[in-house]
Amino acid sequence: MTLSKEILPVCRANELDIHPPEQTWLIESIWAYAAVGIIGGPPKCCKSWLGLDMAVSVASGSSCLDRFPVQRTGPVLIFLAEDALPAVRARIEALCAHRQIHINSLNLYVITASALRLDIVRDQQRLKATLAAFKPRLLLLDPLIRLHRLDENSASDISNLLGFVREMQRSYDTAVVLVHHASKKRRAQPGQALRGSSDLHAFGDSNAYLTPRNNRIILTLEHRTAKPPDTIELKLVSLADGSATHLAIASTGKIDATLTDRIVTLLVNENKPLTQTIIRNQLKVNNQRLSQTLSSLDQQGFILRTRGGWVNTNKHDLHRADKLLVS
Repeated sequence: MTLSKEILPVCRANELDIHPPEQTWLIESIWAYAAVGIIGGPPKCCKSWLGLDMAVSVASGSSCLDRFPVQRTGPVLIFLAEDALPAVRARIEALCAHRQIHINSLNLYVITASALRLDIVRDQQRLKATLAAFKPRLLLLDPLIRLHRLDENSASDISNLLGFVREMQRSYDTAVVLVHHASKKRRAQPGQALRGSSDLHAFGDSNAYLTPRNNRIILTLEHRTAKPPDTIELKLVSLADGSATHLAIASTGKIDATLTDRIVTLLVNENKPLTQTIIRNQLKVNNQRLSQTLSSLDQQGFILRTRGGWVNTNKHDLHRADKLLVS
């Protein structure tokens, strides 16, 4: 047998493509652009709610968890293997109700197949053809245990499966979010609690881990190429009638009184809806600090988020920060 002497493709370091700033994040601080990774956590800790929140955010352009801006909107493709289709619709409609988005305008597509196996060649081919047809910005697959019949503790089996996921990401320039179970045991790093091969933890470009604690859910984020934000406390909330269910960031305590005045003054003076990006640019303020203050003002009813952006709820009475009742 004659071995090929064809060399591998090579280029100088200065000839490599430059990563444009707009391709840093898909969802700022939450998920990197075209990143693969895992939403992990023990059962009943709202992993699917977080995945759907991300999906609705990317499909609509609304901020994830009402705080983290979407940098690249586009079609989203989801497959929830453990939920009946009417239940999937109900969850999506609840998020749409909270975001004041009409489901008919949502650029989100649901795979309705009864089963999808990432270790079966025919299903792989069908999924790749679907990605080619819809060109999603984000693919959500939930949960991983229902997407294969392999031994999760086998590094070889899991490596092959994750290799296919990485191939999809690179071929179709799409972010891939896998929802996966973790044990309830506390570990030094949340990713170490993921069930199965350690390859699952090492695989992700962006990972999100949910841990229940004292009636709250702690969100811990990891990124391969960026510093993650501090841990975030979440809670699952609904309106009094049980509608508009969604994950909400728990109150962080006192708000920035000076920034509060500046936000309300800006909204009163502009007298029109302003997006978080516009407010941030005009006030020259850190995005996380701005998000916390907007969330606190919204919870107390001083401002309201509409489809067009944030508005002041009373244009004729400017409430000073020292009059705010902060829980």
